[in-house]
This record gives sequence, C-alpha cells and structure tokens, in this order.
Amino acid sequence: MAKALLPIFDAQDPLMASALDAMKLCYEAMAANRPEEEVERLRLEGESFWKALSEYRPRMMGHPSPTLQ
Repeated sequence: MAKALLPIFDAQDPLMASALDAMKLCYEAMAANRPEEEVERLRLEGESFWKALSEYRPRMMGHPSPTLQ
C-alpha cells in the first residue's frame, strides 16, 4: 500500500515542484521584508498551485470529482 501512495507525493512532479517553488518564494520574500503586495501576490500564486494540486491528485487516483460535469 505504501508503494502505491509514494508517486502521489513525488516532489519531481511538475505541479508539485511548482507549488513548492511558489511557497518557497513567498517565504523568502517574507524573510527579506519585501513589500506586502509582493508577498501577497506570491502567497496567492502558491495557494493556487496547491489548490490545483489538491483537485488534480484525487482525479489521478480515479476518484470522481464533484465539480466536473
């Protein structure tokens, strides 16, 4: 069972890598005291990647999507 779940959390997946990179940029901007607008933009970008990832993964596993017709 564990082997079947490992590909779901693969950091080499392009969508997962984009989500991780976006959040990393956001945290780096916060640490560097970048303007609030820039930090918020980066946060929203990261959040959108995570939302896409959370909607994509269950469909990839064969679960029906309640939002798709």
